[in-house]
Amino acid sequence: MTKDFYTAIKERRSIYGINKNITLSDEKIQEVIEYAVKHTPTAFNSQSGRVIVLFGENHNKLWDITKEALRKIVPEDKFQSTEEKINSFAMGYGTVLFFEDSSIVEALQQKFPLYKDNFSIWSQQSNGMLQYIIWTSLENEGLGASLQHYNEIIDEDIRKEWDIPHNWKLIAQMPFGKPTAAPAEKEFMPLEERVKVFK
Repeated sequence: MTKDFYTAIKERRSIYGINKNITLSDEKIQEVIEYAVKHTPTAFNSQSGRVIVLFGENHNKLWDITKEALRKIVPEDKFQSTEEKINSFAMGYGTVLFFEDSSIVEALQQKFPLYKDNFSIWSQQSNGMLQYIIWTSLENEGLGASLQHYNEIIDEDIRKEWDIPHNWKLIAQMPFGKPTAAPAEKEFMPLEERVKVFK
């Protein structure tokens, strides 16, 4: 499935209804993600973005970890809706975990002290581009995805579970799978309030 660039941008949406019934191979998904990681731009060519792709029981384990972490902090009378939300992510086929390699950022801060305060910002911006490229690429392959942020409450548990280096800082989680429902109509602010053009 190949779409033109503008169609892919338009059709990339937050898809929460997903399941495991996809026709794409794990190898193809890996290829799509590796291509995005390789070609996403980074400041000073730092290449500080890191990605882990979870399939099968590893994907399920991530959302079990997340659910149990939330169970400790969400009031019991409000936990049912939280559990349903986490279960909807687990219903997907896999999850992409996004990280920033803080050791690269720190090395650049030491090497170029004049830009010290900017390197972490630039790394985050690059990671955002990486997330967007992977998200749009998955959509282009017929998959639905959404971007989640359960950072901090699951960091240590996933570090132990998958032996993640301590210099990898978790940024976001992207569950994906076959879409089971179309997204709601999207509302847009007037462009003249968001774009200024001077000639």
